[in-house]
Amino acid sequence: MNKPPPVRQLPLVFDHEPATSRDDLIISPSVHAAVTMIDKWPDWPSPVVILAGPTGSGKSHLASIWAARTDACRVDLTASADDAVEAAARAPVLVEDVDRSTYDESALFHLINSVRAHGSSMLMTARQFPAGWRIALPDLASRLKAATVVEIGEPDEELLAQVMVKLFADRQVSVDDRIIHWLVARMERSLAAARLIVDRLDQLALARGTKINRALAAEALARMDNGVSDIEPS
Repeated sequence: MNKPPPVRQLPLVFDHEPATSRDDLIISPSVHAAVTMIDKWPDWPSPVVILAGPTGSGKSHLASIWAARTDACRVDLTASADDAVEAAARAPVLVEDVDRSTYDESALFHLINSVRAHGSSMLMTARQFPAGWRIALPDLASRLKAATVVEIGEPDEELLAQVMVKLFADRQVSVDDRIIHWLVARMERSLAAARLIVDRLDQLALARGTKINRALAAEALARMDNGVSDIEPS
């Protein structure tokens, strides 16, 4: 009589809500200028501030802190332009990932004008400086040149280690500091990579029913290097 195939135990995937308060912010030289600007509000050098940095550099965390502090209205430029302009008349406005969305340039132009007219503030986040946005509307290009741009640099190894500790803590997972520093020395130097590694390691540990150790960390990195996303129990 043939035995039934073993039941595969795969980890359940939960949404892990990151802690994004001001107290949870990890300040390093790469984000110091951006943090200073957020903390200085409303004493900004211009009504419009742009945080520019690579994917996963902490722009969204800073934007969330600012939005909570100012009761800012999050604006979607791909939606109604009139709604965006009206929002700027009521409160500060936040527009994230400006250079990753397709929108009518005149909508952003009128939104900036509304912010200026009402003495309000506007925070935008983007991966690139405005010069790289390929703006076709001259009036909008002029408005963006008057904005204050703050760059968020690539994270150093110490920041990556601190971020990974925080990301594991968000998942209620404790990992030996030696393993984290071992990973940081071998991974891509970006916060996006840190988030991906933490996610993969957490899932792999759940699938194997084991703690995160050096061997598991090495396997997770090897899987990522080889483009393997499926996680199976041993």
